[in-house]
Amino acid sequence: MRYDTEHKQKTRAMVLQAAARAIRTEGPDRVGVAGVMAEAGLTHGGFYAHFKSKDELVAAAIEQMFEQARARLDHETTGRDPAEGLGGYIDFYLSKKHRDARGFGCPMAALSSDVPRLAEPAREQFAVGVRQSTVSLGEKLAALGRAEPEVEARSVIAELIGALSLARIEPDAKRSDAILAASRSQLKQRLGMQGSKP
Repeated sequence: MRYDTEHKQKTRAMVLQAAARAIRTEGPDRVGVAGVMAEAGLTHGGFYAHFKSKDELVAAAIEQMFEQARARLDHETTGRDPAEGLGGYIDFYLSKKHRDARGFGCPMAALSSDVPRLAEPAREQFAVGVRQSTVSLGEKLAALGRAEPEVEARSVIAELIGALSLARIEPDAKRSDAILAASRSQLKQRLGMQGSKP
């Protein structure tokens, strides 16, 4: 019995991972259940053992994306000086690697324009994820000594998403790189940090 539960959890995790990657790269409207299951190495018929509908799958995948995004913030900041950790997170977020890895990374940058057209459970899950991410970033800004960390967290998130999105749509690589570099520098300057990775 225990094996069955563990096996089902592992299988569900594989499906969510495949769904999250497909949703980020193709957009939620273009994702099909059969394609997600094939990507996960499973048959279409097994889908309903884990999810009632595609809408439920999308909402669950969004939840997982936000969990991974918060884990990345924690990875960059835990055990480090607040300025160093937050600087490392900004460097990661506004990096060429994050820009080019559209199947992974921040769900806010990948899905913000799609969310208003999604079913209510997915919209609600996205809103919860944004609120939790704002609180997490606000805690890091509070550790940095910022006066209004939650207000500033919303502003920082907006700039991170905007800069990454603009860099992704810019077809000229040098201009795209410049967008990332300028935003890294400006954000760090505004937050009282020094330096920026190229």
